[in-house]
Amino acid sequence: MHYIPLALPFFLMLFFLFVFLVILVEVGILGYAYERIGVNRRYVFLLLFLSFIGSYVNIPVAELPGQEVHSGKVVTFYGMQYVIPMVVDWPKTVIAVNLGGAVIPVFLSLYLMVKKGLFGRGLLGVAIVAAVSHLMAHPVPGVGIAEPTFIPPLVTAAVALLISRQYAPPIAYISGSLGTLIGADLLNLGKIRGLGAPVASIGGAGTFDGIFLTGIVAVLLASIVTIKKSSPS
Repeated sequence: MHYIPLALPFFLMLFFLFVFLVILVEVGILGYAYERIGVNRRYVFLLLFLSFIGSYVNIPVAELPGQEVHSGKVVTFYGMQYVIPMVVDWPKTVIAVNLGGAVIPVFLSLYLMVKKGLFGRGLLGVAIVAAVSHLMAHPVPGVGIAEPTFIPPLVTAAVALLISRQYAPPIAYISGSLGTLIGADLLNLGKIRGLGAPVASIGGAGTFDGIFLTGIVAVLLASIVTIKKSSPS
């Protein structure tokens, strides 16, 4: 249940992006963006780090009946390479929940929804992003469900700004995280059977990269536009 969801070059790419974001926080750019969604600047590093490292951890919740599974391969989907873990005598598919791509984003999204009172607008954003994610998600043999990496962050930034410019940053995070998990993963659980995936991880390989980038790109984009709109002309 513990393996890196992406091929090493792509995982390192996200790591260097994380380092770049640390620099942005230090100069005050990303720190402001996260403060706009309601997260204290002191916890920015911790949330990003836990989400990144947490992608290594999958929590088993169910099993599908025995079948032939793929093992020890790297699958390419829309330019992104996903890792199929090496397994031996594993004639089943384990349904798991990814710590960094599902558990942490869900709890943070619910926290923001309650703190900011964004139940109506937040759920509207989640519904729209879930619908788009569901349309863009595809079953990938050996991996599970995957969607193009940049779809979640770009769609959520646009949706959040359309719903509310004042609360665009928190809506972007809420709708991007929950919408992707619901639309891409949960609504496609019925398609997992027969893909030969040893581990079908909700928020893991196939959607983790999009969710991780959603927490960065969507919020940052929304915050930048919000700043521009609020600046005197």
